Amino acid sequence: MRKSAIALFMMCTMSAWAETWTLHDCIQHAMQNNITVRKNRISEESSEASLTQSKSALWPSLSFSTSHGVNYRPGQETESIRPVDGELVSTPNTSWNSSYGINMNWTVWNGGINHKNVKAQEVTGEINRLATETSELTVQEQIVQLYVQIMYTREAVKVNQALVETARQQYERGCEMHKEGQMSKADLVQLEAQYASAQYDVVNSNAQVQNYIMQLKKLLQLDMDVDFDVTGNTPSDEAVMAVIPQAESVYEKALLTRPEIRSAEKSIESAELQYNIAKRGYYPTIGLNAGISDSHNSGSQNDVGKQMKNNLNMSASVSLSVPIWDQRRTSTNKQKALLQKTTAQLDLEDRKSSLSNTIEQFWLNAVTGQNRFVSAQAKCKSQQASYELVNEQFNNGLKNVVDVLQSRDNILAAEQDKLQSKYTFLLNLQLLKFYMGENLDL
Repeated sequence: MRKSAIALFMMCTMSAWAETWTLHDCIQHAMQNNITVRKNRISEESSEASLTQSKSALWPSLSFSTSHGVNYRPGQETESIRPVDGELVSTPNTSWNSSYGINMNWTVWNGGINHKNVKAQEVTGEINRLATETSELTVQEQIVQLYVQIMYTREAVKVNQALVETARQQYERGCEMHKEGQMSKADLVQLEAQYASAQYDVVNSNAQVQNYIMQLKKLLQLDMDVDFDVTGNTPSDEAVMAVIPQAESVYEKALLTRPEIRSAEKSIESAELQYNIAKRGYYPTIGLNAGISDSHNSGSQNDVGKQMKNNLNMSASVSLSVPIWDQRRTSTNKQKALLQKTTAQLDLEDRKSSLSNTIEQFWLNAVTGQNRFVSAQAKCKSQQASYELVNEQFNNGLKNVVDVLQSRDNILAAEQDKLQSKYTFLLNLQLLKFYMGENLDL
């Protein structure tokens, strides 16, 4: 029993030195540090880079090339007579040559595929942005669930602590009665076991709080050596009587605001664009090419300047490519795009159905929690009055240990049911408002 008391003291004082965060603090930190959210933001940046590249494909490409080489002719005559003036000159066995070129290529028209690729990449970027938004909302939802669990369990600890105090008083009274011969040793042992059990319940509840805090730290990407705790105002019982929005109105607003729905709609648009792009595989392609090249050779009788002037070459050409038989690539791409569109439409239906079920479950939980709270509140009052009466009668020797234990179990069950229904309502009411586009706030 002494060890339990020490453990209770340690767990109750652990959070005294910890940094306390509100629900708002947790959400703000997670939006900047959660790994899933950060990965999705990287995907957004990658989409922006791909969009920039798609836009650049609308413009000509320009390249510069050069080459330098050496030629060695061991059998070449080393002396020759220059035909112009008959002078004897020597010709080297080894010569150097260099060439230079600037080339421009431009796809003037390829059925509009490049322009459609830009549009398709814009839609992909929007889908990735919505994926980031979805991950942010999912993390926020997980945070509020853990936050409410911590608040609920902490209130349960307070209930258990009150029962510890009562169990302690009963045990001390039992010790006095045992000394006076008014209670058997067996009944005293039961009171001692009740006291130890009440202490264990407090320790166990505190352990659950620490477990939820650990899960929340993981979600916030906090290191294990960070002393962390949450803080917030304990919701009043009157808050449980708030008006619950209708599930239908929540669903209608969620269809317009939830990113997972808009992402599914964008996926359909993306599939339609891919089909449009695939059809353009039947269209001809017109290209424009231009280039400038030059070269010089050390084996020439002319100097470099004159060679560069004589060898300068400029060219321009227009090309036309008409597809005749592409081994069914275009028709296959069209078929795949249509199948992708059908899949995207089914995915949208599935997400709408899932959203509807989720909202309906939130609404049902909120209504059930509110109704259970009303009945549990009345039950707690009657059980508390009964427990106080039984405890008073026990102190006067009019009730036995079994009656005390039974009364204690009844009030504990009633208090726990009240707390559970209270926080079940508050959590699901917040989630209903959250799905309507409101911020989480407790």
